[in-house]
Amino acid sequence: MADLDRSAAMVLDLIRLSGAPTTDTLSPAEARLAYRNARFALSPEAPALADVRDLSAQGRTGPIPLRLYRDGSDTSPRAGLVYFHGGGWVIGDLDTHDVVCRQLAQRTGAVVISVDYRMGPEHKFPAAVEDAIDATSWIAGNAPDLGIDPHRLAVGGDSAGGNLAAVVAVDARDNHGPAIALQALIYPSVALAMSTQSHEDFAEGYGLTRATMLYFRGHYLRSEADKQEWRASPMRAAHHANLPPTLIITAGFDPLRDEAEDYARMLITAGVPVTVRRFPGQIHGFITMGRIIPEATEAINEIADAMAARGL
Repeated sequence: MADLDRSAAMVLDLIRLSGAPTTDTLSPAEARLAYRNARFALSPEAPALADVRDLSAQGRTGPIPLRLYRDGSDTSPRAGLVYFHGGGWVIGDLDTHDVVCRQLAQRTGAVVISVDYRMGPEHKFPAAVEDAIDATSWIAGNAPDLGIDPHRLAVGGDSAGGNLAAVVAVDARDNHGPAIALQALIYPSVALAMSTQSHEDFAEGYGLTRATMLYFRGHYLRSEADKQEWRASPMRAAHHANLPPTLIITAGFDPLRDEAEDYARMLITAGVPVTVRRFPGQIHGFITMGRIIPEATEAINEIADAMAARGL
């Protein structure tokens, strides 16, 4: 196995030296505040863009907050990227991933729209899934007004957000949803059974712990039975043929590494064009840590290159 990247080790040292309590020991409200503070400390400076504004999509249970990002003065329709933030379906919001979405808009030239989906424990599974599906459908349906070419729409997200992006892609295939041209899954959670070797190898000491994953799963799911549902664990979908071309980014020292790479192999077997990029020395969550981890920028560029390769 590759060595832990020096910048990732620095982040882990900073976390240890801070003496901050672990996520699994906090209430959801406390965990959300701690996560926001950590993201702001680790994120690079926010790029200035021509257009950043908050919007609202109409979901089946009410409005879903969105934030639109667009760079440059050209107002002609362009590709769109619907982005779902990470945070274990419990923490994270539009602000914690604001810098990543700005970077993606700047680097890809696409209109990026971040989705503030409902989270547990206040809103249990499948609330986040419903919001992700509804927001994507609303964006596709209102694409001209948003400056988006509806034929050039991608979905993406990190961690729990990668899970939601994968579920949106399957649902769109099966239920006559929007045409998805690419899914960009950044160290996604795709199998909530948590049974792979990487869950054992990196259960402690690498940022995202097994205890924290169990904390997230417990707050998100209604019962243990939900983890068998494909909308919670998209690896369990009935089949994976005819899904969009896919980029999967993984980190070498991440509990979710093996399930994400297993998902890539499953898609490849089903005939889906897949690109996998493992960052061998990195930890879970590194794409939001660009202030300290230079490879965060490489991951952004990897997404941009995947979109460009598909004409997005």
